[in-house]
Amino acid sequence: MVERVEAAARPRPFLAFIAGIGPGILVMLADTDAGNVVTAAQSGAQWGYRLLPLLLGLIPVLYMVQELAVRLGIFTGRGYSELVRYHYGSGWAWVLAAGLVLAVAGSMTTEFAAVAGIGELYGVSRDLTLPMAAATLLVIVLSGSYRRVERTAILIGALELAFLMVAVMTHPDLATITYQIRDLPLGDSGFWLLAAALIGAVFNPWMVFYQQSATAEKRLDHRHYGAARGDTAVGAVLTQLVSASVLFVAAATLGGDTGASLTSVGQISEALTPHLGVALGRLVFSLGVLGASIVAAIVCSLALAWALGEAAGHHRSPETQLFHAPMFYGVYVACVLGGAALVLGVPNLVWLTVWAQIVNAFLLPMVVIFLVIPACSRLPYQQRLQGWYFGLVVIAVTLTCACGIFGAIHGLL
Repeated sequence: MVERVEAAARPRPFLAFIAGIGPGILVMLADTDAGNVVTAAQSGAQWGYRLLPLLLGLIPVLYMVQELAVRLGIFTGRGYSELVRYHYGSGWAWVLAAGLVLAVAGSMTTEFAAVAGIGELYGVSRDLTLPMAAATLLVIVLSGSYRRVERTAILIGALELAFLMVAVMTHPDLATITYQIRDLPLGDSGFWLLAAALIGAVFNPWMVFYQQSATAEKRLDHRHYGAARGDTAVGAVLTQLVSASVLFVAAATLGGDTGASLTSVGQISEALTPHLGVALGRLVFSLGVLGASIVAAIVCSLALAWALGEAAGHHRSPETQLFHAPMFYGVYVACVLGGAALVLGVPNLVWLTVWAQIVNAFLLPMVVIFLVIPACSRLPYQQRLQGWYFGLVVIAVTLTCACGIFGAIHGLL
């Protein structure tokens, strides 16, 4: 009888798999945010297909970085800032949180700017669209259930898959793609600047903060590790395919040897017009960007709320009732309302978005260091980052960080 009760209490493999799904897919959908879409479109418009190999080549590196966040979240049960505070002191936790504030400020500005830009495509003033977007974000998270937040965000983020549909409909000239991929303008500072922006767009610092804290929040354990890794792998492939689709379509429609520089988020919708028509192209673009922007705003706001709360030693959970976690909800509300208010007075410029991604490229090394070091020393021995995989991770992230920083500095000179 006792054995039957114990067997019933143990989660079945399928249920453990389902429980592990969520943070990886969600954080990757958020990664394909308005900043990512705009930067990929600008890259395609200005440089054609030349930066496509970079986007696809970052898939394994993205998986490696986010898998470390999953591993630390599962086997330590602590969020990113919480783990740094516990092992390295509150000073480092606050330094990392300060960097996250910069990253989230840039992301929130671009997300709300995209929402405002989509509204203006249809003649709706940002005075109406921004309050509506802010209210939606507040209602979703203030519901007090992390699982409800996660499911809602994934559903909204699925709208981004519209970009994949358009890419499939594009009929590119393979000879042109081959020529441009071989003809890389490595001496051009503008090329390096956009390469750095693409790296920053792929590796948003808040992704690491969010996925580790969300994994700990869901109380996933070793039984969910395989599912969580699979979730992250699928998400890494999916987000880069979506970004590559945007670049692909922009290159086919707007790009060329001379290139073109975009000036507004709405202008990107013109790339879809030859394939879908004006009305449908605008609708597909609007749904994709709105889905990406809303999900990214949820994720980066939650990441900042978790990070600041963990750095201060407070409870991180949105499962807690509102008045039991005032700092968490206070930071989240301030982040949402502040982002919406800021965009009311900021023009919707493409290069504002691109520069926000370049800031991420500079922040990436510090964030990765506090993933690799704990993964090597603070995990159970069998789960530590070691051997050939340790070397592969170090080489991959070092090259990525170096390319991002070099590209940004070279592009500024």
